[in-house]
Amino acid sequence: MENLTLSVSEFIDFTNQTLDGAYPTVTIEGEVGSFKVNQGKYVFFDLKDEGASVPCFLSLYNLRMQLEEGMKIIVLAKPQLTNWGKFSLTVLNMRPKGEGTIKKSFELLKKKLAEEGLFESARKRPLPEKIRNVALVSSTDAAGYADFIKILGERWGGLEVSVAHVQVQGMDAPDQIIRAIKYFNQQEELADVLVIVRGGGSQQDLSAFNDELLVREVASSRIPTVTGIGHEIDESLVDLAADVVASTPSNAAQMITPDKQAIYAQNQQSVLYAGEHILRQAELARSGAFEAVERLGAFIVDQVSGKLADVRTLTKMAAGLNPEQVLRQGYAMIKGELTVGSVVEITTSDKIVSAEVKNAKKR
Repeated sequence: MENLTLSVSEFIDFTNQTLDGAYPTVTIEGEVGSFKVNQGKYVFFDLKDEGASVPCFLSLYNLRMQLEEGMKIIVLAKPQLTNWGKFSLTVLNMRPKGEGTIKKSFELLKKKLAEEGLFESARKRPLPEKIRNVALVSSTDAAGYADFIKILGERWGGLEVSVAHVQVQGMDAPDQIIRAIKYFNQQEELADVLVIVRGGGSQQDLSAFNDELLVREVASSRIPTVTGIGHEIDESLVDLAADVVASTPSNAAQMITPDKQAIYAQNQQSVLYAGEHILRQAELARSGAFEAVERLGAFIVDQVSGKLADVRTLTKMAAGLNPEQVLRQGYAMIKGELTVGSVVEITTSDKIVSAEVKNAKKR
């Protein structure tokens, strides 16, 4: 290669082009040192291990977890040479590493957001009495998603569920979940309630749900929110910001649906009570006057007519909510991501078909 003579600016540009071609981004783990915030806008710290240290930079807005010196973190960053000839990492994202750091960052951010009133009970909204449309944010590959859908169908069935398939752990997870929440809030008619679920996992796996921007997005959702994240003992900052917190994905499904078996049992109990009341009135009629007989007759007509109407309504409702009934009418259910090139599963009344999406556009 010819030995070129470059200006300083040309050398820095050439070096950055070389770095960008070879290492557009890097993922590095290390310990935080020399942490400081300048002018309330810029964050500087060193990422170090036992033998080396590299300076890091990011804007304060993009600092999505609380940092202190000594914390162990993983950063996604872009390496570059600054105009002052100093090598640094521009941090694009970061996550805590290890139980100690995860717990410390959790407590610091929890304190900060609590002081802002983000978790106040006065901000919590009750769920709608009648829920017909559910916006679900989850990974369709995860066990938590399968549990939620299973319980939803067993308890009531027939709800319209719009699913946003997202990652639920790792560095990309918070931004994907944020985009899903924004989308459903822009299409409010799609949902009466917004549900975020994922199954259990380690503290590291669940740390995506302690991302500051994600927590704020959940708190600002116009659609009432329900979270079912991890197991009963797990707590995330997203849980604290949600309107309703379920202990598990299955529990989240229970919270937003009535139990059809319980409704049937309640109706049967009402019919039994009416029968007992009729018998008591009949006993009185045998020893009473003609007026008692008239009252009994009117009561019998009212009670039996009302209960028969209830039974007919519930029977019709249950039949209409049966997914198999919908399929028999010629409709189909589609599972999968509706993007060009993806493979979806299509279920009809008598077939399950895999198909590739060739075209997808908004209605």
